[in-house]
Amino acid sequence: MKVLVIQPKIGMGDMIIYLPYIHAIAKKYKTKVSILVKYNSRASELLADDWYVDEIITLLRTKNNLGLHDGIKGFFKLIEEIKKRKFDKVFIFNSSLRYNLIVKLAGIKNVSQYPLFKKKDNIVLSAKIFTENELNEVVSTEPTLYLEESKIKEANNLFKKDTKHICLGFSASGPTKRWDVDYYIKLCVELNKKFLCKFYLAGGKNDQELINKFLASSIASNCFSFSTLTIKETLPIIKNCNLYIGNDTGWLHISSSLGLKCLALFMDSPVVAYGKYSKNINIIIPEGETEESTTHKTLGKNKISYEKVLSNALRLLTN
Repeated sequence: MKVLVIQPKIGMGDMIIYLPYIHAIAKKYKTKVSILVKYNSRASELLADDWYVDEIITLLRTKNNLGLHDGIKGFFKLIEEIKKRKFDKVFIFNSSLRYNLIVKLAGIKNVSQYPLFKKKDNIVLSAKIFTENELNEVVSTEPTLYLEESKIKEANNLFKKDTKHICLGFSASGPTKRWDVDYYIKLCVELNKKFLCKFYLAGGKNDQELINKFLASSIASNCFSFSTLTIKETLPIIKNCNLYIGNDTGWLHISSSLGLKCLALFMDSPVVAYGKYSKNINIIIPEGETEESTTHKTLGKNKISYEKVLSNALRLLTN
């Protein structure tokens, strides 16, 4: 049986969050599955070693509607791409009528999809309930990102054993979701007084200004930037780290799925949706807020307690 999973969310974090359900489908049908995802999910890099995934089909849609799969022409282009692969079954993690029509016109008769026109809600609960109802079995929300063991060992050989290796997620999708970089530098300096530390700066080329602040600080010699690496190249490094400290960003969810203990700073995104699905995630929220009240438009970046971040980081590094 040929199975297709459509996951149209845009980010790396979203891709990670859907992994338990993609894996559950593959196990249930005892076959590798193909997935249709957007380019910014970075699925081709994240899932390069995933033995449950067969083909990754990239959905090319853009905000200016100039993507290969945008508009009427793009609609029929995608139908043809799916049709030629002759899928027997499709799972659509989305309530869009567009995807429903595409897969049916592509000749897939066995279609499982979220209820059409479903309103936005908790991303994790929606996926969990949908998958469990379709498979008739309980599915864990814990994601696992698979890597070849040889890559993990190769990276580990470069790690000093007397050092605490910390993945630092100082970047974010927007400034309201990002704790001030000066606090991160101050935190690194203090942690390095307690332990010999190596800090892996989890950011890309668009974060160079922030990275430069680390590289101009007193902690520069203890820092290694990911900015020149591909996402795929960073994964074995992250896997060998002792801890993730950072904002609610894709790097958090990658780290969690690689088995790291994570200290996650939520200040302008929903904790209930993005912070509670994994036992690896330890949450810091703005002073005066609750996990339920910390969501979009909380704007709490200036209410994240430095002392609380430091104390929790020390706790996680010593336990």
